[in-house]
Amino acid sequence: MPTQRVRDMDVYYEITGSGDPVLLIHGLGSRTEDWEEQVPALAQHFRVITYDVRGHGRSSRPSGPYSLKEFAADAAGLLKALHVGPVHIVGLSMGGMIAFQLMADHPKLVRSAVIVNSGPALVPQNGAQRRALMQRKFLVRLLGPRGWAKLLSKKLFPRPEHASKRETFIKRMSENDRRAYTAAQNALIGWSVLDRVASMSHPTLVLSSDQDYTPVAVKEAYAALMPNARVEVLANSRHAAPMENPQQFNRAVLQFLQQQGSG
Repeated sequence: MPTQRVRDMDVYYEITGSGDPVLLIHGLGSRTEDWEEQVPALAQHFRVITYDVRGHGRSSRPSGPYSLKEFAADAAGLLKALHVGPVHIVGLSMGGMIAFQLMADHPKLVRSAVIVNSGPALVPQNGAQRRALMQRKFLVRLLGPRGWAKLLSKKLFPRPEHASKRETFIKRMSENDRRAYTAAQNALIGWSVLDRVASMSHPTLVLSSDQDYTPVAVKEAYAALMPNARVEVLANSRHAAPMENPQQFNRAVLQFLQQQGSG
């Protein structure tokens, strides 16, 4: 089991394939295994690095509080320890936030970014958004990882043919440590680097599912502030697009990464 000591923790990671490096950063409550549909496809062309974020999977679960700056520093530390970089980054949800923080704090480690159903801020703008975030925190506290996973799986994978995906999602989410999950969740709320995106000149593809929690227009608005970003919509997809529609997702990511040329 490959681990690397980074700052105050042991980081679990895997490397597959060869070529220009691509770092995949998973979402809240997720883990390396959730990229299982992406790694074989990307590794035919790239050196793919996956890892478990602080508090997740087989990485250490130090007591909180956590922060996005800390998550980004962990990723930067891993890349430096592995003598890898700059890298293409693919970040889903929380992973997209970490990608933004990396572009802000460690720009020389980033070559390009694919931001998936995410953005450069999670600051509630009105009462409805504040209530939604508070409700989510309450449900996680009330139901625990397994109960929350059961509820969330129905929204992420609603169709009958998604039955096996729901089962896998529930199983993996149930393995989360309640304290670490809560610390990671709290790190996201109120975070923002929106005031810094205008200086992020890395080639950036913003992938937005047409049925994501956040409307496509929200992604288009922040992408318009970035010097070198564009938005692409994934049809008939929800928040967990890499797991729900892996073929469509992989095509979009591969096309973008191959357009960046060889480093």
